[in-house]
Amino acid sequence: MLLLYLALGIVTAAVALYAYFTRTFNYWKSRNVAGPEPVALFGNLKESTLRSKNIGIVFQELYNQFPNEKVVGIYRMTTPCLLLRDLDVIKHIMIKDFDVFSDRGVEFSKEGLGVNLFHADGDTWRTLRNRFTPIFTSGKLKNMLYLITERADKFSNYVEKLCYDQPEQEVHSLIQKYTMGTIAACAFGVDIDTLYDKLDTLLLIDKLILQGTYATELDMMFPGILKKLNQSLFPQTVKDFFYDLVKSVMTQRGGVPSNRKDFMDLLLELRQQGHIETTKRNDERERLSLAISEDVIAAQAFVFYVAGYETTATTVSFLLYELAMNPDIQNKLLAEIDDTLAANNGVVDYDTIKSMSYLDRVFDETLRKYPIVEPLQRNAKADYKIPGTDVVVKKGMTVLISPMGIQNDEKYFPKPHIFDPERFTPENAGKRHPCAYIPFGTGPRNCIGMRFARLQGATGLVKLLSKVRVEPSKNTPPIMEIEPKRVIVGPKNGIQLKLIPRKPVKS
Repeated sequence: MLLLYLALGIVTAAVALYAYFTRTFNYWKSRNVAGPEPVALFGNLKESTLRSKNIGIVFQELYNQFPNEKVVGIYRMTTPCLLLRDLDVIKHIMIKDFDVFSDRGVEFSKEGLGVNLFHADGDTWRTLRNRFTPIFTSGKLKNMLYLITERADKFSNYVEKLCYDQPEQEVHSLIQKYTMGTIAACAFGVDIDTLYDKLDTLLLIDKLILQGTYATELDMMFPGILKKLNQSLFPQTVKDFFYDLVKSVMTQRGGVPSNRKDFMDLLLELRQQGHIETTKRNDERERLSLAISEDVIAAQAFVFYVAGYETTATTVSFLLYELAMNPDIQNKLLAEIDDTLAANNGVVDYDTIKSMSYLDRVFDETLRKYPIVEPLQRNAKADYKIPGTDVVVKKGMTVLISPMGIQNDEKYFPKPHIFDPERFTPENAGKRHPCAYIPFGTGPRNCIGMRFARLQGATGLVKLLSKVRVEPSKNTPPIMEIEPKRVIVGPKNGIQLKLIPRKPVKS
């Protein structure tokens, strides 16, 4: 009898759990919104939650399943969300009706690293965005370029000598050395060579951030739980590292800007002001003041490091892979680099980089085929009727956009699997919908650091490709596979290429 009661208890508990974790799964069907069938507990994210498929590929597949729909009803774990497919709808959400969708809606503890420009919402985001936008103007980037070129010179010389004896290299980890060096210099004003005592910690930090925890999935299952429990998306180890690093740099500079003109100098200039003020969005008579504390400085340094280190390294790695697989494109790019450097006596400055139009197109096509951050998301601040449909997004609901899906859609980019920089000539780009290409997002909340990222990547590439060319090796994958365990899009098992010196190396 005891066993019978035990069995009944187990069955009852299982039924109750199943009912709880499927309680929302009729939401879109009852509203006549098309969408894939969800799975108990996981919703439509089983493969990404189990880390068997990258989140970018999952959303691309969801996008591709419903080619005739403007919007698709999906479930992130147990939470109903709306995947946007129609470009006019996306334009409304991201640009025209931005006031309703200005928040990303990633809710967790705002203590420590939470007050960063990427995750902040509402008036806090507006305050940070308005004040940090000038940091990435052309003038500021020009001032910072000497730090980038110093690292690019060291890196290209190192690679040239390295590949003379060992031509086959895993280029993703190789490029990471360059981007880590430039971010260490531009964000913290330190030479990566002096951080050997922190290098193991940095590599651990990268793993913790890029492989992610299950905090995001937990919040999808129990919306708002991280904020209610005052928990962060990031482990304490990450917070401690950036606090210690920022405090160390601030101490070295006596808490005041130096003459390096790096990102930390710009943050220290703000700290001298003590606080940032702006008017509240819905009441210009009321002012919002945000104190520039060590918390705020550490949070911005953290997000600048994450955005400028791995996303650029991954993009440049994919770009080198495509050059190796498409030698005609590589030859055209090398000719542009050689001609431009010859015309400028070998000097790589801001105007030199900006003048290389084919390099720009190669970058654009790389980001078209391999958008790094996936998906884009926005949170509704009020009930909102999707234009051209009867679908209403309720206040607090998240809408999602798949750049991977859109930018590999035959409708917007014929033969999307082919790498073709000519898609981005001014004439061809001008024919497309403005939301057909959004690797950095679009609208007022696009990536604030995209100009820095391109300058960082382009400078490194010009220096590198002036010394070596890339070719496939026997270990180069014929079709790029995406790593399933990363929170951003990246290559699985790295990218093996041969790097061939373009001229004899001086001993």
